[in-house]
Amino acid sequence: MPTPHWPGPQLPSAPAPFTDPDRAAEFIRQFHREQPAAGDPEPRLGAVREEIDRTGSYRHTPAELAYGAKLAWRNAARCIGRLYWRSLVVRDLRHLSAADDIAAECFEHLRLAGNGGRIRPVVSVFAPDRPGRPAARILNQQLVRYAGHRVDGAVVGDPAGTALAARARELGWKCAEDRFEALPLLVQERPGERPRWYELPDDTTLEVPLSHPEHTWFAELGLRWYAVPAISDMTLEIGGVRYPTAPFNGWYMGTEIGARNLADADRYDMLGTVAERLGLDTSSDRTLWRDRALVELNIAVLHSFQEAGVTIADHHTESERFLKHVAQEQRLGRPTPADWSWIVPPVSGGLTPVYHRYYDPVDPEQRPAFLAREPW
Repeated sequence: MPTPHWPGPQLPSAPAPFTDPDRAAEFIRQFHREQPAAGDPEPRLGAVREEIDRTGSYRHTPAELAYGAKLAWRNAARCIGRLYWRSLVVRDLRHLSAADDIAAECFEHLRLAGNGGRIRPVVSVFAPDRPGRPAARILNQQLVRYAGHRVDGAVVGDPAGTALAARARELGWKCAEDRFEALPLLVQERPGERPRWYELPDDTTLEVPLSHPEHTWFAELGLRWYAVPAISDMTLEIGGVRYPTAPFNGWYMGTEIGARNLADADRYDMLGTVAERLGLDTSSDRTLWRDRALVELNIAVLHSFQEAGVTIADHHTESERFLKHVAQEQRLGRPTPADWSWIVPPVSGGLTPVYHRYYDPVDPEQRPAFLAREPW
């Protein structure tokens, strides 16, 4: 009978690196391929592999960070405004992780992006997640957004802002319960830690009061909207490195305000009010009163931003710009992934050129990218 062979003690396997080395290598090669002046990628690849082996992750060079953030915008399948991806202003703030510093630089972000009304695309990149050290998070969906307050069974303000407003009140924020009251900025440094809140300085919140070029009564509705749509609840991932605090903005397309924020039934729900002031017959859907009110609401948004000297795009012009971007990318041999349901505007979609075509399929694994942020 053969002597049984017992295996020796099993050595524990090395833990997987915090940052995927394959994603890192893929990005480094893309960076050097699209930036020929960067030279041969092999020395950099070797340095990145060594740093990941030693620390679990690696640090991007300033040039890699800047280009990676721009690529994330270029890859944003839901964004119609990608023609100008190269113009993104990238603020390298990776040395900052404290809540006070993050808040101060978010306010500076809004000032730079607002630019007196000539809106600039900006991203501010703070410290990344590191092995055993998750980075701080901004709890707001956008750096500027309006609060919602439940009063006598109804919501005063933006219903989408009720949860964060309630959280801010629990932390000590004193609110005025106005219809257009900017939420404070909430920053959480570590998991389980009490967030800190910061009132937005007046000079960071550029707002446009809404009026109509033909109907003087429209101004009496007291509507307004902020100029800089800075998304702050997404993670920027570049080459396997995750930056969970990286607020970014472009400029508004008018329909985002006029056909969604102010019109949606679960937001400001203004179509009925506008229809009433227009004297429309609202007794039946067949009168298309919602459609008519929606067009006038969007006219007011575009007119008001133009009168205020604040950058905004209409959906017809932005659709043409997007197809120009698609053509440019095709000439360079690159696909342009696009989510049709987001690219087609919510007003007169069939009248825009983006409606009548197919797009490259969306690859959920494409990187660099702005991604839905995972919870702590």
